[in-house]
This record gives sequence, structure tokens and C-alpha cells, in this order.
Amino acid sequence: MLSESVGAGLGPSEARLWEIVFPDHANHLGTLFGGQALAWMDKAAFIAATRYARRTVVTARSEQVDFHVPVRQGQLVELIARVVETGRSSMRVEVELHTEDAKAGTRQLCTRGHFVMIALDEDGKPAAVVG
Repeated sequence: MLSESVGAGLGPSEARLWEIVFPDHANHLGTLFGGQALAWMDKAAFIAATRYARRTVVTARSEQVDFHVPVRQGQLVELIARVVETGRSSMRVEVELHTEDAKAGTRQLCTRGHFVMIALDEDGKPAAVVG
């Protein structure tokens, strides 16, 4: 895993976001739509990769995403995105989605996935992350 600040000119390798599951985020069973979870995870990956590379980034691929337990309407959601690997222009970002019951204070890992983000230059071409 990368440290909080790696190399000259590179930003933090982690980003954290909070959301709350409202009725319009949930299906008929009162649990978070998988597509909504993926959208929040992609957003967190984008922010982590942008802060790390200090460049415009785009999503190239979402890799294995595992849904362990359902996320219920009304729960708080924390997304933790970490740049865990870099290539010349690519970054692999691990994203975890945790729920927190605001009243009980309990937390649970619900979903984990990996996203590959590509750094771009001003012309929209792949650009070096380091250097």
C-alpha cells in the first residue's frame, strides 16, 4: 500500500466520502441499489486518483466488486478509496463501502471493489502519473 504522500508532487493516496441512503437510492426491499453503490464507489475512486495524480482522470475499468451484506435505507455510508498501485498513466484504486448505524454506532464492511483510473493530459491523452 502507498503511504499518505508518495513522491514529489503527488497528493494523498486516500479519499473518504459520506452518504446517506434515502428512499430514492433504495429498491423495493429497502436496500441500496447496486448501481447506486457502484456510482458512489466510482466517485470515491475518481477523487482519490485525482488527488493523487494531480491530473484529470477517467475510469478505465471497474474490477471485481463484492457485495457482502445489504445496505439499508436510512444508514450512513462511508466510502474509503485508496490508490494501491500505479503504472505509467494508470492507478488501481481499492474502494470499501462501510455502513454505520447512526443510533447504535455500529459499522460493517458491505462492499469492496477495485477501479482502474487513467491520468490524462490537457489533450485528453494518457499522461504519466509520476515524474
